[in-house]
Amino acid sequence: MPIRGGEGRVLKKQKERKTDQKGNNTARGIVPTVKRIWSYLADQRRLLILVLLMVVASSAFGLLGPFLIGWGIDEYFATESTDGFIWLLVGLGVVYGMHSISLWLQSYWMIGIAQKTVYTMRKQLFTHFHKLSIDFFNKRQHGELMSRVTNDIENVSVTLNSSVIQIFSSVLTLVGTLVVMIWLSPLLTLVTMIIVPLMFMGMKWITSRTGRLYKEQQRRLGEMNGYIEETISGQKIIKSFSQETKVIEEFRKKNKQLKESGYWAQTFTGFIPKLMNMLNNLSFTIVAAVGGYFALRGYVSIGTIVIFTEYSRQFTRPLNDLSNQFNTLLSAVAGADRVFDIIDTEEEAVDEKEAAPLHNIKGKIEFKDVSFSYEKGGDTVSDLKFKAEPGQSVALVGPTGAGKSTIINLISRFYEPDEGLILIDGYDSKKITRESLRTQMGFVLQDSFLFQGSIRENIRYGRLDATDEEVEQAAKAANAHSFIQRLPVGYDTVLSQDDAGISQGQKQLLSIARAILADPSILILDEATSSIDTITELKIQEALQHLLKGRTSFIIAHRLNTIKSADQIIVIENGQIIEKGSHDELLVQEGFYHNLYTSQLEKKMLMNY
Repeated sequence: MPIRGGEGRVLKKQKERKTDQKGNNTARGIVPTVKRIWSYLADQRRLLILVLLMVVASSAFGLLGPFLIGWGIDEYFATESTDGFIWLLVGLGVVYGMHSISLWLQSYWMIGIAQKTVYTMRKQLFTHFHKLSIDFFNKRQHGELMSRVTNDIENVSVTLNSSVIQIFSSVLTLVGTLVVMIWLSPLLTLVTMIIVPLMFMGMKWITSRTGRLYKEQQRRLGEMNGYIEETISGQKIIKSFSQETKVIEEFRKKNKQLKESGYWAQTFTGFIPKLMNMLNNLSFTIVAAVGGYFALRGYVSIGTIVIFTEYSRQFTRPLNDLSNQFNTLLSAVAGADRVFDIIDTEEEAVDEKEAAPLHNIKGKIEFKDVSFSYEKGGDTVSDLKFKAEPGQSVALVGPTGAGKSTIINLISRFYEPDEGLILIDGYDSKKITRESLRTQMGFVLQDSFLFQGSIRENIRYGRLDATDEEVEQAAKAANAHSFIQRLPVGYDTVLSQDDAGISQGQKQLLSIARAILADPSILILDEATSSIDTITELKIQEALQHLLKGRTSFIIAHRLNTIKSADQIIVIENGQIIEKGSHDELLVQEGFYHNLYTSQLEKKMLMNY
């Protein structure tokens, strides 16, 4: 079955994960996402068991303290006896001291578990990014993807640091308190339970809204981050066209949308402590009133009432904590869901089982009736037939959108043909592993990308085991050595993220040096000399001639004077090859290439005139 790149897979995933009318994700709900987060925690079982033991201990000590206080009132204050009272105080000190120690230990260990968990998730997400197709990144805002690595995973981290312990502790405290209350007085326990249905109804009304709002908030945050990244990267264009007002207005809209979704998410969440505090006070009042009446009747002791008033708070407090943590959990689930959405995105098509590495590629490339389309139902390129012999230079010429870059993408196996065969050294490209193919290919693109780091490190990116001497030899071959030497610290000059301090032409020379150092068998030049002054272009042309020697090369260029020496020129229009031959042969045909070349020549003469 033909492989159509990442787009089809992403669309398939999006269709599979349908949403209901309220916008809630129906393919991966809260429970499956929580289970998946738990699978990360389960890798640290031993430490997690220690945390749970400390949670049990802190809950037990938290229950024992009020019980001892109530018992002490009945034992000492009601009888006005002081025998052994000092031991009660010592016991209370030990209980509350152990309670504090167990709380500290569970928090300390849980922080370690949480950080290791988010470390694993972040590493898995970042690793998966590099296994996705080029098409995936072409269809996503980079800032929105960055938001998933940072904001969404940080949301999970904050929740794991606090919520996991709080949930376990609240459940244990709730169960323990209920058991002791029933043991002391079933009647007062029943009185305390009156407010529970009210709590659940209130919680259900609130949480039914907050889950959707938190997802909306995370989505809006990702969109805004993507827009910020886009506008910062495009500052030159924005200022060149004086579009600052438009950009600011667009940001204002996105910021307002984020503010509104965040406002309502936090507003509904804020109802919870208010509601719980009101019901908590109501429970305390009911227990105190009914308990006082029972004490006057002799049904219960004063100490039991004291225990119950404290336990009534302890009973509602875990419910309050659980409700608060549930909303925090919803926020983390929304973030984790966005992370898992990327991790679950299908990787770039894996090599076929029979695919094998091909070492020492000579560079013979042949297209046999190749057709391909990015979108189902159309043809981006169709019936492509051509052959490039080892060491030949092939120029691809045609109007924008004709399919030149698509041919390069097919050779590089960023996409697979829908029909036909691409042969490399006589082998079906699908039978060659992508890694072995791409490691023997070099790219010099129109927009030269340099990483933040020294010039030496950027050139060495072509071959990481290259020596400093080999790096400098590559720079000399690329005509980059002289300008590098003029920099303050030469090859150790650190480039910033926006490559400030060097020109576009110098960036291109560094890219060529990087390609020379890689020593590829197949070379791709995509508008390598565009937007560069004539003097720099001559330097680049000289460097490219050195780079082209003995390598099969594919050159995309709109300046036809730069490809006159190409062994073969392929003219493409509407995804089909309409002309093919050398520069002189195509001029004789007086077709598309002839008209394009003469029109460029006339323009150049007019400009010189």
